[in-house]
Amino acid sequence: MRGTATLPASKSESNRVLILQALAGGGTLENLSDANDTQLMRRLLAHPEASVVDAEDAGTVMRFLTAYLAVTGRQVTLTGTARMCERPIGVLVDALRQLGAVIDYVDRQGYPPLRLRGWEPTESAPLQVRGDISSQFISALMMIGPLVPGGLQLQLTGHVGSRPYIQMTAELMRHFGADVEAGERTVRVGTRPYQPADYHVESDWSAASYWYSMVALAPSGSQVRLPGLRRQSLQGDQVVRHLMESLGVRTEFVADGVELHQLAPEERSSRVAMNFTDCPDLAQTIAVAAAATGVVVDMTGLESLRIKETDRIAALQTELAKVGATLTDIGDAVFQVKAADFRVADARIATYHDHRMAMAFAPLALRGPLTIDRPAVVRKSYPFFWEELRQAGFTLE
Repeated sequence: MRGTATLPASKSESNRVLILQALAGGGTLENLSDANDTQLMRRLLAHPEASVVDAEDAGTVMRFLTAYLAVTGRQVTLTGTARMCERPIGVLVDALRQLGAVIDYVDRQGYPPLRLRGWEPTESAPLQVRGDISSQFISALMMIGPLVPGGLQLQLTGHVGSRPYIQMTAELMRHFGADVEAGERTVRVGTRPYQPADYHVESDWSAASYWYSMVALAPSGSQVRLPGLRRQSLQGDQVVRHLMESLGVRTEFVADGVELHQLAPEERSSRVAMNFTDCPDLAQTIAVAAAATGVVVDMTGLESLRIKETDRIAALQTELAKVGATLTDIGDAVFQVKAADFRVADARIATYHDHRMAMAFAPLALRGPLTIDRPAVVRKSYPFFWEELRQAGFTLE
């Protein structure tokens, strides 16, 4: 397996800079993601007259727009898919209410849909915000901080997950002129207003993880070039380059991105421990690749996987069983992935309306034919994924 793969632009960066551009009132954004989540964000921001805003199944769109629509005083109903309306948002709504947002729950307390009825700002005391549900709540609040009278102070309580995404938000806010400091337990945002700025979005490290998995599973000597990735990246999922060394893939930075090289079998680990607290979107990719390569991985930091597009832990357990692997809770919040009798054998993989289930399992085609149900789910983050596989030599029907 040799060649160059085209990655989508970072969805995480794209969705943040779209909000920041709107709050700053201008700036040119280059290389925005083609992902459905980002295109949806663009469309919704472009129609301020809408009385109902549908975030569909996009978590960042729901969370970021809740804060953006509140601070801009929109009178609007914000809703989403049935699954989105099962994902909690009370932590964010409570914080916004303390800042002056007038928000009602349409149906169930603590969950979308939401009815936003304006903004009556007051200078607030420091807000306590739980960090163990979603860092997107924290990022959503941070981005509206310069518009809050007296600025914004957040005190993060409990375990703080996905911390690199908070740092990404802070760096992008600074790029647009904001005064922001993000520490271990506190975030401070000053009142210095945003300024229009231009920004070029990096390629997506989360999407790169599937190519790492393919190189790990491909025939000996395989290598793939991935343009558009930076050594000094804002994306937490860049850690995939370190995690995948245990599964047999070495990363070499080149002028326009990275090259992935397969290591010799003896250079792979037999058992490793990995913490996904700061990179939960890599968990599915690693679990599947570990099963296929025979590496036993003890996985921690998976708590947020229960409230993603699906219950990703349950989904992984069900689908890994189809290829002779297990994901077992061995206690102390540790899940162990292990393959006692790995085989693909025309397995049929369900995707649970989850783009990452489809793409995490797709590399198993290198070990035998398999079927991926509802493949169009990849439109959420990597809409041309299947075409890239075809160009890499896979046969798709």
